[in-house]
Amino acid sequence: MMELAVVPLHHYKKYMSDCCKLINDEWKRSETARMRSLESSSDTLPTSLILLKNDQIIGHLKLSPIPSISDACFVESVVIERKLRGKGFGTILMEKAEDYCKNHLQLKTIYLSTQGQEGFYSKLGYQECQPISIYGNYTPTTTMCCKNKNQYSNGWQGAPKPPPLPSNKINVNTKIYMKKNL
Repeated sequence: MMELAVVPLHHYKKYMSDCCKLINDEWKRSETARMRSLESSSDTLPTSLILLKNDQIIGHLKLSPIPSISDACFVESVVIERKLRGKGFGTILMEKAEDYCKNHLQLKTIYLSTQGQEGFYSKLGYQECQPISIYGNYTPTTTMCCKNKNQYSNGWQGAPKPPPLPSNKINVNTKIYMKKNL
């Protein structure tokens, strides 16, 4: 019989190295930087949760604070071991993370961003939303505030306008932000 568990990584530090390898297999980063990030996991945010199958790590996600929204978190680095994808383990990891957020962290909303996995998150009840920043307040702006066309908001006068962005026909996946109320 298969035994599954989702647990906070900081309570099971013996899995740190295996977790680092799992994440780095998906998104390359120096082992030192990755380990520092994983070592920041705590009972408050940030928290790394791992999915264990028969005492082997097969999944990870990180819950990060959103300074401007105290009763919410941002899900980052959701990954399931490649050979086990498409078998429902991502759903299990996300559902257990939602339970953890609601019951342990007392949060009301989960945010995330994705590129190409909108269908997966939609099936779990996530809906598209405006972009948010996990680094502080986010106010979308479309124009730069200027006193006149030759003076930029930082006070520099006569600064040259930047060149136009290159036009390319390549369809680039953009991040889609999603949220779920718990």
